[in-house]
Amino acid sequence: MNEPEKIDPRELSPLALAFVGDSVLELLVRQRLVEHHRLSAGKLNAEKVKYVSARAQFREEQLLEPLFTEDELAVFKRGRNASKASVAKHASPEEYRASTGFECLLGWLYLNGQLSRVHELFETLWQSFDPNEK
Repeated sequence: MNEPEKIDPRELSPLALAFVGDSVLELLVRQRLVEHHRLSAGKLNAEKVKYVSARAQFREEQLLEPLFTEDELAVFKRGRNASKASVAKHASPEEYRASTGFECLLGWLYLNGQLSRVHELFETLWQSFDPNEK
């Protein structure tokens, strides 16, 4: 079976990039939690949510934004400004839009093969972000 031609990540919608970026962040967080904590699946999930909720991603993006390159900032803004029909239950519209922008950036980096940059940003996040801060 012939696969369709691969789509250039620059041609993908911001929400398609965010769709991938959401999984990128979730996998990195899950991996780090499992590698360093002996917790039940339920407790691992509760800890994971502290990093991947829209509110947490908003705070993570604020922490990392000064490190973004010009291109990364443009991709973030493109994702932040993408319209979505729904808003998360536990986040303001501003937090939800910023979290979408952050996911968009992670998806863009991942699909462009910039895994070292994804890991660099994630390491900074992991070392600097306090998930228990409100």
